[in-house]
Parts: sequence; structure tokens; C-alpha cells
Amino acid sequence: MQNDFIDKLAFIEVQNKKVLVTLSKGKDRWYIPGGKREKDETDQEALTREIKEELSINLLPENIKYYGTFEAKAHGKKDGTIVRMTCYTASFKEEIQVNNEIEKYDFFSYSQKHLTSLVDHLIFSDLKQKKLIR
Repeated sequence: MQNDFIDKLAFIEVQNKKVLVTLSKGKDRWYIPGGKREKDETDQEALTREIKEELSINLLPENIKYYGTFEAKAHGKKDGTIVRMTCYTASFKEEIQVNNEIEKYDFFSYSQKHLTSLVDHLIFSDLKQKKLIR
């Protein structure tokens, strides 16, 4: 049996030793913000578009840096569905304001990782191991 595969991009923003997470309307888990590429988009183009749509901020292209890639079982999908999250960090100047399908945002410490999806658990653990979050 072949696994279904979801390919996503994520924006890692750490402030005060906590990582940015969002809660989409109607969802029961918090997620590190990001989304899927549209046809022919580069990672940078897709991530910039998704973050603008979700959080009303403009990522500065010259500061977008690859952080890492993580894979886990996709939350809320049928068994065998794997999500691959390619993560980037970046700078921005605006205040974060939720938009579109996002209900609210917050900054979580490692102790709150249980409120997020499985792939986000891996990212939280990596951030904690690197002493970027507490």
C-alpha cells in the first residue's frame, strides 16, 4: 500500500524563546504557519504568499533561510498519510494580524507542543534541542 503524501512549507518564528503557532477556524490543533505550493511556485514564493494570506506580514526575501525538513503522520488524515514540512525562518517588519482561515495566533513554549500536530512535535523538539525555545 502506498502512502499519501502532503508537501507543505512552514515559517519558523521564535520570539522570547517561544515559537509562533496558529489556530485555523474549526480546527482542534495549533499549527506552525505555512501552507502548500501552487503550480510552479518556488518555496520562497509559496511561503511568502501563504504567510501574507494568514498573518498579514511580508517576509523579507533576502532573509528567508532554510531551517530543516520534517516528516510525520498527518493530523486528521487517513492512516498512511505523511506530511513533509520544509521549514524556513525569515524577517518581517509588520505587526502580525490574523487573516483568512486563521482564528488566532500565539507563541508556544516546548511544554505546549502537545497542542500541535505530530510533525510540529518534531519541529518543537528540534527547536528545544538547539536551545531556541524553552
